[in-house]
Amino acid sequence: MHITLYRKYRPKDFSEVAGEDEIVTTLKNSLRTGRIAHAYLFNGPRGVGKTTVARLIAKGVNCLENGITDTPCNKCENCLSITEGNFMDLIEIDAASNRGIDEIRQLKEKINYRPSKGRKKIYIIDEVHMLTKEAFNALLKTLEEPPEHAIFILATTEPDKILPTIISRCQRYDFKTLNYKSMKEKLLYIAREENITIDDGSLALIYESSTGSMRDAISILERVMITCLQEAITIEKTEEVLGITSTVKIKKFIEIIKNSDTKEAVIFLDELWQESINIELFFKDLAKYSKDLILKNEIELELGLNIIDVIYETLNRFKFEEDKRLVGYVIVNIILKKSEKIISVERVIEKFEVQEEIIIDVSIDEIRKQWPMILTAAKKQKITLGAFLIGANPVRIKGNTLYIGFDQENSFAKEQMESEIYNSIFTEVIRKITDSNIQVKYEVAGRKKENKAIENDLSKKIMDFFGGEVIS
Repeated sequence: MHITLYRKYRPKDFSEVAGEDEIVTTLKNSLRTGRIAHAYLFNGPRGVGKTTVARLIAKGVNCLENGITDTPCNKCENCLSITEGNFMDLIEIDAASNRGIDEIRQLKEKINYRPSKGRKKIYIIDEVHMLTKEAFNALLKTLEEPPEHAIFILATTEPDKILPTIISRCQRYDFKTLNYKSMKEKLLYIAREENITIDDGSLALIYESSTGSMRDAISILERVMITCLQEAITIEKTEEVLGITSTVKIKKFIEIIKNSDTKEAVIFLDELWQESINIELFFKDLAKYSKDLILKNEIELELGLNIIDVIYETLNRFKFEEDKRLVGYVIVNIILKKSEKIISVERVIEKFEVQEEIIIDVSIDEIRKQWPMILTAAKKQKITLGAFLIGANPVRIKGNTLYIGFDQENSFAKEQMESEIYNSIFTEVIRKITDSNIQVKYEVAGRKKENKAIENDLSKKIMDFFGGEVIS
């Protein structure tokens, strides 16, 4: 008789549980020290091991060989019966099936009977939040005064629907979805045991499709294994089995977006439709792939977020539209419009950065040699330039910028040269003489002189410039 992979590789002891390390450690310590609660509440998404861990607790308290233990033997009659699912003192109630009122009544009537073969009777109530109000009230009375030989394990995906009075009587453990590392290790272990090779791309796809549920992941792996018939599992085969758009197509579409090619994008969507590829699923896969590219720094953040935002907003807005190809056209149009703005800004920034990095083939020594010629030419263009540049000197060239230094007492002249009118004229003069596209900036250089020295120095410069003399 065929046994599904999930049942075949269901953890037989705590060491085989994937993930949930903190919960497993705490429960093992409880069993090892004998500090066992009479009621537990296991909360978490489906398929993450709530019922599995509950059964391991049942083994831990009922193992015949090792006693109450965190390492059940898995050989004795009780351990084997729990593994096979026919242990008489393990009662599982599915509250989702019939709302549980009859089962809870029977539980209340029979709970005082001692265990048949084990030390403890274990009651696992799955999807406990689905119980009726009457069933909840009956359960509450049982939890208030439970017999010593009974342990209750309540499992739920929606704890907010459970009466606070019930939650307060339980030790609560919140299970989480499995991370990729834990799930990958478990899937690789199963693959090795089944003599199957599987690539990392397939493992990543299975993880994404399972949304962190170990049970779903193993079921998906089994589907892929059956399809591949003992062949190596590759990402291409996994994509085909799961109905996921190939990464090759997604990469091609992203390149079309980057190139802002609307016509090519429409043709691409038509080809998908002709190949009977689900357009809506394609865009959802594109969004997931864009997320991965963002995390890997392989796409511009703005572009990646733009793709994800537009896809989900548009799919939600047109969720009742049957022709998803038309919805695809809308998505393409919006993405390309927004992306074009992003790309245009990036191109401007890139162009600016390139200009900033231009190195001018003129040395500071050449500028200093040509400085008298530059001053004469500037004075001819605007006579006041000659006055403002008295005492100014070329200091250095950095990149494509020439820095002109002024003494501190000439800060007024520096401020005048920084104005648009004087700077543009002077810059143009320097560019013509040096045959370059140089920029000019001004700075204060040197220490401030004594007031008398400043007065004498400035007076001399003004007289020299205008050809005057001092009249006492």
